[in-house]
Amino acid sequence: MKIKFDELKYQEKAINSVINLFEGQGIKQSNFTVISNDLQGKLWNDHGIGNKIDLPNDELIKNLKKVQLENNIAPSEELENNEKQFNIEMETGTGKTYVYLKSILKLNKQYGFSKFVIVVPSLAIKEGVNKTLEMTKNHFKKKFNGIVYNSFTYNSKKLDQVRNFAVDSTIQVMVINIQAFIKDTKNKDQSNIIYRESDFLSGMRPIELIQETNPIVIIDEPQSVDNTAKSKEAIKSLNPSVIFRYSATHKSKYPLLYKLGPVEAYDEKLVKQIEVAGIKTENDGNDAYMRLVSVSNKSNQFSAKIEINYRNKNSIDKKIVTVRQGDDLYIKSNKLDAYDKGLIVSEIYTGEENEYIEFTSYDALLTKGKEIGGTNEDILKRQQIRKTIEEHLEKEMRLNVQGIKVLSLFFIDRVENYRQYDKDGYQINGKYADMFEEEYTKLINKPKFSTIRDKEIPVSEVHDGYFSVDNKGKVKDSSGKTAADDSTYNAIMKDKEELLTFYDAEKENNAANNKARKMRFIFSHSTLKEGWDNPNVFQICTLVDTKDTITKRQKIGRGLRLAVNQEGERQYGFDVNTLTVMANESYEEFAEGLQNEFEEESGIKFGVFEKDTFSNVMRITDEALGEKELLGNERAAELFEFFKFKNYIAKNGKATDALKLAIKEETLDIPGNLVGFETSIIHKTKSKIKTLEVKNHAARKQVAFKKEAFLNLDFKELWDSIKYKTTYSVEFDTETLITIAARDLREKVIVSEVKMNFIKAMIATKDAGYVTDKNVDTYLTNITHDYVAPDIITYLQNETELTRKTIVRILKESNTLKDFKKNPQMYMMNVAKIINACKRELIVDGIKYQKIGDNDYYSQELFDTEELSGYLERNMIQTTTERTIYDYVVYDSQVERKFATDCEQDPSVKFYIKLPNWFKIRTPLGNYNPDWAVLLEEDDERKLYFVAETKGSVLSEDLRPTERKKIECGIKHFEALNTKVELKPVESLEQLQDIARS
Repeated sequence: MKIKFDELKYQEKAINSVINLFEGQGIKQSNFTVISNDLQGKLWNDHGIGNKIDLPNDELIKNLKKVQLENNIAPSEELENNEKQFNIEMETGTGKTYVYLKSILKLNKQYGFSKFVIVVPSLAIKEGVNKTLEMTKNHFKKKFNGIVYNSFTYNSKKLDQVRNFAVDSTIQVMVINIQAFIKDTKNKDQSNIIYRESDFLSGMRPIELIQETNPIVIIDEPQSVDNTAKSKEAIKSLNPSVIFRYSATHKSKYPLLYKLGPVEAYDEKLVKQIEVAGIKTENDGNDAYMRLVSVSNKSNQFSAKIEINYRNKNSIDKKIVTVRQGDDLYIKSNKLDAYDKGLIVSEIYTGEENEYIEFTSYDALLTKGKEIGGTNEDILKRQQIRKTIEEHLEKEMRLNVQGIKVLSLFFIDRVENYRQYDKDGYQINGKYADMFEEEYTKLINKPKFSTIRDKEIPVSEVHDGYFSVDNKGKVKDSSGKTAADDSTYNAIMKDKEELLTFYDAEKENNAANNKARKMRFIFSHSTLKEGWDNPNVFQICTLVDTKDTITKRQKIGRGLRLAVNQEGERQYGFDVNTLTVMANESYEEFAEGLQNEFEEESGIKFGVFEKDTFSNVMRITDEALGEKELLGNERAAELFEFFKFKNYIAKNGKATDALKLAIKEETLDIPGNLVGFETSIIHKTKSKIKTLEVKNHAARKQVAFKKEAFLNLDFKELWDSIKYKTTYSVEFDTETLITIAARDLREKVIVSEVKMNFIKAMIATKDAGYVTDKNVDTYLTNITHDYVAPDIITYLQNETELTRKTIVRILKESNTLKDFKKNPQMYMMNVAKIINACKRELIVDGIKYQKIGDNDYYSQELFDTEELSGYLERNMIQTTTERTIYDYVVYDSQVERKFATDCEQDPSVKFYIKLPNWFKIRTPLGNYNPDWAVLLEEDDERKLYFVAETKGSVLSEDLRPTERKKIECGIKHFEALNTKVELKPVESLEQLQDIARS
């Protein structure tokens, strides 16, 4: 089987972003002379061929800005340090290697560039690039009309390849790892061969030939390549004409040409979705479990966070608690007997990399990352292995029939846990291999897996490991960075496509291919943490005894790529592409850790806004010409302050619940002077508050529609009473607005004078730079300065859309203009907010609804066409009666959960519906989606129809103003239907029943 490569729009966009950077560049080459010896010692004169870029810098920057605008990236005003280096950001698993290889061929076709150097950080990634070059060879020849190009890996023993690189007129691609050309300044004689004079090159140095070609340099994973001064110097020694840097996590802020981040890749379904099946012990309070999470020494107050077992009312759960010297874990665990043995904190040591806690009456130290007590680790590992196999077999049952082979990947911390040797040197199983074979044998013989493909393959042949070997040929632990790992990379890369191919017993292939085709479970040490992925890895399981050195992001990166079938065709959609991570922690902990890694590596702060967050949002100014206008830093900063004023973001920049609610209810307030930017601002806001979605696999459940509900007369009666749509009109009295607005201004306007906060702090020098140690003095004072008073009437007119006459009357009657002098801008913003709030209230008070007609309504068939799903024990409960439309109710709060449970149990409820998201009532404040429709029966005969809005408190003062006004609109909407249905805000079903009886 050979993987086929699709023409994907996002990849073409990334490629064209590079190509269009050189718009205006002609097809040109540079020539130079190369003298070299042949094997008989004869001298040859060759014409060397190099790249020539003669595009002026100002034209290059002009092209750069154009590309950035097309990709919704804030334009760069200049080149960083005047260097022609550019970043291309692509999430792991989206095909960045394919993108830069195709870019090479298009650069040659369009501009004649022919010399390219690909620099990689490690042996693993080098082999990955070479494998992709091999896999795409025929594909690119077809796409580029039989184009001829040569690619090779730099080898200091094959300097003829470097000479050919310089003189050959065809496209030349050299792959080289950074270690091969970093200078050794300590001993010149021992420096890398690339810098030494060579007799084969008539005394020239290989690096000189490369320099003469002015190669276009492509850096794969630059954050790991040029991350030191020596490596930066090495890159510069190549004399590149231009450098393109490809990564998912750039550290150096060179001009960005193209961006496809983790959230965008997930949203567009360009990678697998991630779900986590966490292994977590519960109610295991028989032992004094302890895990040191962190230590702290603030103002010489030593403390530590440790995870312990904690006694709740009905269960024992793990909990992270803060301890100080003298604290007793017996008290901290809520008097759990297992800790009643003198576990009193005697010392907390905060030395970096050596953190620990010492207890009285306990010999062992609790060090960071180490666990003491709790469930036996081997029991947990066996369960992880079993659940991984079970999930694997479940996916095989579903995906094999679609021609998709399923693979699972296990990461282990020590090779001996999987492979060992007997006294005669023969390989034998380690404990993980034994656990696997025992659990696989049990599961594969279950009746539900009786029809599974390849069931007859012996258990010993369905799994194997890819490990480095020592000089005696025995597998060993390895860092993944040594020459000893080369054979491992070669093996896994060679097997990459064979691992995707079904084993066919009737077609006896060669033994090597058969081995890979039979294999479905792969065990690896650190070798596969980077540089290798396989599109059909659907499960990743981590089996570690100690601190895991492979990051969560490295792990999931091995399985993010979209799956392929037996024809090598990429498969799309999350129904196929779900990566299950079998973690040795709870899914909440894994999700939080993964998100933290994304934030640390990429600089993305989920849910955190900064002054320049909106600087790159745009609006189209001329659709025909494709011209766009950038919001820019100044207006972005103003929008940031506006969002803070609206309580959409907190002081630390984090999104508030008010912002999330405004996005959900489509009521986000945007300043009136940003007309045309609204859509982009909303899109940016949504992307900012959306975190990486990681689901709990064990709780996933699809909600099924009960078709028999259509035949239920109670359902039909209830639906017919609420299904109709309405329209509304509004009016309000100006005099009333002036009166209440003036009153509210008197009561609510609070304006503080401008202050200056002076903070003096001690500064300590650390390895990471200068950091603030602690505050030693703080001084707060008011400041005054001269300024030109702004036009308050025009400002308020723009913000409130009221007449100047009305605004003047409100201000005069409020008697608050004295506060304007204290802080004009703060005064105007507060006044505008209060007036608009009064205006909204009056609009709702004066709203009138009217039924549109008998033929304009929500069809009940929508229940069957709209998909609904949830997660057990998180947001859904099972229904056991025929009183509702689905077999599960998906709820949004604990109040809703109780309401649904009560409806299931109370016989007076004849039918109830959790109203779906598509059931909306239009209001001036945005669409309103009520919670429930309920049909009650009183005295076995009288039927009452209600729409219920369930809240923790229905007191008007406890509801947000917008929420309260939307409910009022909903009440008027149902009154207009004239179907005897009533909307009632209630706290419980019991309260609704009390209303029905009254």
